[in-house]
Amino acid sequence: MIKDKLKKGYLLIAEPTVIGDASFSRSVILLADYNEEGSVGFIINKPLKYTIHDLIPEIDARFRIYNGGPVEQDNLYFIHNIPELIPNSIEISNGIYWGGDFESAKELIKNGKISNNNIRFFLGYTGWHENQLESEMASHSWIINSNRYENKIIGKSATHFWKEQIKELGGDYLIWLNAPENPYLN
Repeated sequence: MIKDKLKKGYLLIAEPTVIGDASFSRSVILLADYNEEGSVGFIINKPLKYTIHDLIPEIDARFRIYNGGPVEQDNLYFIHNIPELIPNSIEISNGIYWGGDFESAKELIKNGKISNNNIRFFLGYTGWHENQLESEMASHSWIINSNRYENKIIGKSATHFWKEQIKELGGDYLIWLNAPENPYLN
């Protein structure tokens, strides 16, 4: 059963056949919450052209901002692996935390006590209402994979992350490794 396989901290890898959806084509999503009422995740491999300094000028740092998903794209979210420094964080799994006291995070960044291996910022998130994710799984939109990187996923390069995941899956997925993102433009 699909519900038994979905867990907080797991990765959702967009099936190669998800074509034409700018948000989800070749996306890898970290599932931050999963329960009977719905699910929340962050696309971890879609960097935007913005840095944290572009959005919050008083933070003189160049941490990249990522497209977390199509929901609430006017809000900033973050995940991190330093709960001892950022109070009120919520553990996702395996040492990955969601949110916490943003003022503390700002001060730590300003003082050089956080690197981009510790924190990742997102505009928006990906959300599913009750049974929506299960329905998408049944229609083969996503592949579930465990997060073998654990809390080191925060510093993982996004450049080829989807391809790396597809390569690990092997088998019939390997044909998609070098295919253009939109095969209609081939």
